Amino acid sequence: MTIRKALPSDRAQIFAIWNESCEKNEVVYKPLTEERFHALFESNPHYDGEYDFVAEENGEVVGFISGTEKKIFLPGETHENTPGFLTAIFVKDGKRRAGTGKALLNALEEAFRISGKKSVVSSGNNPVNLGWFIPGTPGHDHNNAPGTDVECAGYEFLLKNGYTDLHREVAMYLDLSKYVSSPEIEEIRARLKNEENIYVGRYDVKWGCEFDGMCDRVGSEYWRKVLQDETAKENPRVILTGVFENHIVGFTGPVDKEPSGRGWFTGICVDPNFGKKGIATVLFNDLMREFVDEGAAFSTLFTGIDNHAQRLYKRTGFDVKRTFAIMKKEL
Repeated sequence: MTIRKALPSDRAQIFAIWNESCEKNEVVYKPLTEERFHALFESNPHYDGEYDFVAEENGEVVGFISGTEKKIFLPGETHENTPGFLTAIFVKDGKRRAGTGKALLNALEEAFRISGKKSVVSSGNNPVNLGWFIPGTPGHDHNNAPGTDVECAGYEFLLKNGYTDLHREVAMYLDLSKYVSSPEIEEIRARLKNEENIYVGRYDVKWGCEFDGMCDRVGSEYWRKVLQDETAKENPRVILTGVFENHIVGFTGPVDKEPSGRGWFTGICVDPNFGKKGIATVLFNDLMREFVDEGAAFSTLFTGIDNHAQRLYKRTGFDVKRTFAIMKKEL
């Protein structure tokens, strides 16, 4: 068996191994085609194929591993302080438990060491986002897997090869045809406005409200960039906010609908200085209403397995569908 860099000529065999695993329900990932490979990998500015390896045996590709590293950084990020990312690893059925997966993983880790990386991570911060199907739904999907599915063989494989389970995220799902808004939402909205002088609802970019304070206190450069980019557009998508005295103190959106019918948004946050007032409850229910108005069929999200926000999501109708582990190995 030989471990070598993957070549374009290997793709048909790589896709076959990947898709066989999908068909057998060994993984929840979507099948891979040339078109999807181009959209997910080749069109991604972070991806260059330098961390793709195959295992070859008698001229046949029997395994594949793909990794990547960030090339575009958020403030505070550098090549040196960001990890290498493990994107996917597959070994052909019948060729497993013979050291193929370990050899592929070793090749990827060595390539990251040579590049100067100090660790390898399986997490949602990977700039290559692998879409997957939500089990028990009519083909409904999510656009990214935030780590390693704890129900797939890859989870135990990584544990045995020195990876640590740092944290877990649960995937939650709502069929929007079953969403019912509670009358208390308007009561909370009115209380916030009348008693706290906090407006919660659609945001008008003409207001020019400040949001750096909230992003600083939440600690998210990602959400800062989302707000910067969206509010700078001539025709921004719907943004839902909590506003207090020209300061954005809560945010969710931008509201969008993917071709699959999924209601898409970047996340939800509330300034810690304005927590426990009901802002998140109103924002999240407003988000579901906007999805329904957009014609979305379902919504999905991830949250920490111990995050108290799960209570809000469950009250809104979301159920836990899958658990993923954020995993890391120091090099």
